[in-house]
Amino acid sequence: MSHKFFHQSGLLAALLTLSHSLFSQVKPVGGNDYPIPYVIPSAQGVKEVLDRVFNYLDGVTPARFSDRRSGAVIVDHNNPDTNIVFSPGDFRLTSYEWGVTYSGMLLAGEVTKDHRYTQYTRERLEFMAGAEPAFRALYEKFKRPSNPLRPMIDPRALDDAGAICAAMIKTLRGGGGAVLRPVIDHYINYISTKEFRLADGTLARNRPQQHTLWLDDLYMSVPALAQMGKLTGDVKYYNDALKQVVQFSRRMFNKDLHIYMHGWVEGMTVHPEFHWARANGWALMAMTELLDVLPEGYPGRAVVLRQYREQVKGLAALQSDKGFWHQLLDRNDSYPETSATAIYTYCIARGINRGWLDARAYAPMCLLAWNAVASKVNASGQVEGTCVGTGMAFDPAFYYYRPTNVFAAHGYGPVLLAGAEVIRLLATHSLEMNDSSIQVK
Repeated sequence: MSHKFFHQSGLLAALLTLSHSLFSQVKPVGGNDYPIPYVIPSAQGVKEVLDRVFNYLDGVTPARFSDRRSGAVIVDHNNPDTNIVFSPGDFRLTSYEWGVTYSGMLLAGEVTKDHRYTQYTRERLEFMAGAEPAFRALYEKFKRPSNPLRPMIDPRALDDAGAICAAMIKTLRGGGGAVLRPVIDHYINYISTKEFRLADGTLARNRPQQHTLWLDDLYMSVPALAQMGKLTGDVKYYNDALKQVVQFSRRMFNKDLHIYMHGWVEGMTVHPEFHWARANGWALMAMTELLDVLPEGYPGRAVVLRQYREQVKGLAALQSDKGFWHQLLDRNDSYPETSATAIYTYCIARGINRGWLDARAYAPMCLLAWNAVASKVNASGQVEGTCVGTGMAFDPAFYYYRPTNVFAAHGYGPVLLAGAEVIRLLATHSLEMNDSSIQVK
């Protein structure tokens, strides 16, 4: 053999050695290297996540009153004075975010048969409803915003009324105490007769501009109206809920992207379209809850179901590789946001379980989304990656740089709802790893 051959052979061997060295340092794509676990979750694993959330919330949201000066717990609150407050906790028991949490606790209790969840909601809602008459008398004497039940006694926005009202009606329908009914009627009266509306009856706000629609308000109104229709049998509540979905959608749904803009202002000819994730979640959840109670064949139900499916189609196209949706849905350089991802998980799982959506098409992406959400529940049971409260804006920077925080209360109810409905999905559908991907059998 020639010297040249030995030289080339040595060079080839060196290249092969270098190649092996380099490739051994590159992790293969897929398998155990998915950034979010690419697995079919177990019902037990989902319940463990829910239990962490429950244990955290149960410990940091006490249902009791205290004296704001001394901190002493007040057992008898039948004659409150202006120094009485809720005992300190991480979250507000009367907020709309906690209305979602109460509904999430109810669903978790229903699906898992763990009555701690159900009792969480009953205990707090009946506690507040039972105290309401005494605090109303105090408020009539001293109209101070510091009254801990002011949002219940004197609601001033849909945020004060809708989500809590829906949770109260669900609780009452599930066997809750009659003490809830007067508060329910008071809330519904506000939504139906006192909240500002456009000339065609669409619920609206006068901020940040006059005659403004916030997509959020579909959730702050429709579930309560839908539940009241179910409770009373009075179709005026169903019809009002249907009207809100149709009239919001006509103004705010992008038929090309199949998602909603966040805000709309009457009188403007150009509407800046910012497709904020959580607002889209509120819209989807409003339709989900309306479809839950509308009788089959009810006039307008098919319209809502078609709108629901159109939005799910749009969302499916925008889910990220890690299972999350972004803060601005169609801008992938905005951050992945947990509360919206949890809401979509719940609504899509609910649709699969109710037969509104094709399980083969949507169950895999739904489970991917749940795995993403579960990765954001820390060891203490806090939900990470949730955007704080957010108004509507006319520029992208506002949405891009809204902070996230474990004390953003918007994340907890959606996680409970999502986990509960995923447990139901796992119980009613057969899933498998088929050719390395998650599929419905």
